[in-house]
Amino acid sequence: MTDTSRLDAQMAFLMEADRLKTILRATPIADDSRPENSAEHSWHLALFALVLSEHGEDVSAERVIKMLLLHDLVEIDAGDVPIYGQVDTAAVEAREQAAADRIFGLLPADQAAEFRALWEEFEANETPDARFAKSVDRFQPPNLNLASGGGSWRDYDVTWDVFESRVGQKIARGAPALWNWIAPRVRRFLSH
Repeated sequence: MTDTSRLDAQMAFLMEADRLKTILRATPIADDSRPENSAEHSWHLALFALVLSEHGEDVSAERVIKMLLLHDLVEIDAGDVPIYGQVDTAAVEAREQAAADRIFGLLPADQAAEFRALWEEFEANETPDARFAKSVDRFQPPNLNLASGGGSWRDYDVTWDVFESRVGQKIARGAPALWNWIAPRVRRFLSH
């Protein structure tokens, strides 16, 4: 691959990634003025990981940030799946795999393989880096919901039990300190 064709492929990927700005999420931004978009979410998660990586056990902040910047790119094709919504998990996974094939396939082969592997690692949620990345991905929205007076919790009529099972377990698995910090705040809020 020539330098020009490599750069063409990289730019095609980057311009495609811009479409993530159009994918709206269920969670509002902190001031509750509008929904967060998936690009903002990815950036905010990367910043959360940079600031909070000391609360993960044996994690590489750089790898976690890479995972978080890449993890939602599949939403360009597959759309966002709200954590509290009812979905056909197999259908969502199939759409996301097809999206990953297409979107990462825009890159030069070496970058496509590297980025796809990071995305797969995040999805598998088995390594310390992936567990911490998944924890941060689950930790950020509740903070926005608390700041916005309930956010998507209001829209989905979320209870503590639902929150704990769909969000809390993922936070606790990869970042117990973050879970210990947010759990009492959410419990107080959801008990109203």
